[in-house]
Amino acid sequence: MKEALNQPDIETRVLPAGDVTGRPEIVGTLAGLVSSHGTLYEWAADRPQPRALRGRAPVFVATLPESDLTVVVRHAWHGGLLAPLTGDLFRAPTRAPTEMQYSRMLRDIGIPTVEVLGFARYSAWLGLCRVDVVTRFIPDAHDLGMVAAGLAPHIDLDDALGATLKLLIRLAEHGVIHPDLNVKNILLRAAERGALEALIIDIDVVRWDSARPPSQTMRANTTRLARSMRKWRSQLARPWSTTR
Repeated sequence: MKEALNQPDIETRVLPAGDVTGRPEIVGTLAGLVSSHGTLYEWAADRPQPRALRGRAPVFVATLPESDLTVVVRHAWHGGLLAPLTGDLFRAPTRAPTEMQYSRMLRDIGIPTVEVLGFARYSAWLGLCRVDVVTRFIPDAHDLGMVAAGLAPHIDLDDALGATLKLLIRLAEHGVIHPDLNVKNILLRAAERGALEALIIDIDVVRWDSARPPSQTMRANTTRLARSMRKWRSQLARPWSTTR
């Protein structure tokens, strides 16, 4: 499978029916889990009391064997109108290498996002493949939609919106547009000294141009997020307010 990574501290292990790519300290463990369980997703789903998180399908949290590293394992699915036809089948190299590379690039320029630790690809028919993505688990994080729904009572909505605005400003400063920016792919977590920090996720689709005027980037991101917020508000049948 053709690679799309240019990171010297990343390794790939070729398996009989696919490959595993990841940080050197965990790639052997990931490859072993695939060999013994079939897929990383099946291993994570089989952990005692797996924690199901957001996603088009359940997203599981598990601790890697012989390690205290807690990870999130997500099986990749297509979205959009053609999703019922394309399902979880992707053309190689899939979007996983891009997501891993973008994760580092965004964090390098000071934009908070989750750390992609690795991924496993499994060969399918007609040269297509399926893929599981492994990210570092962020404890006590809640997406903006959960905060708005009152499902994260320890996070004040005004504070969450303020942290989101700071994230939008950072994106605008670097010309980063997220074409699917919505309330489910902005995570909120407590940062240093109790301050709230907003992180952007689902980053495999982002595009950026440092020469783009910040106002254009801000307009594109806020328009998309505002649309999502209006849709979420209608589903909640309640105003965006800190009043519970």
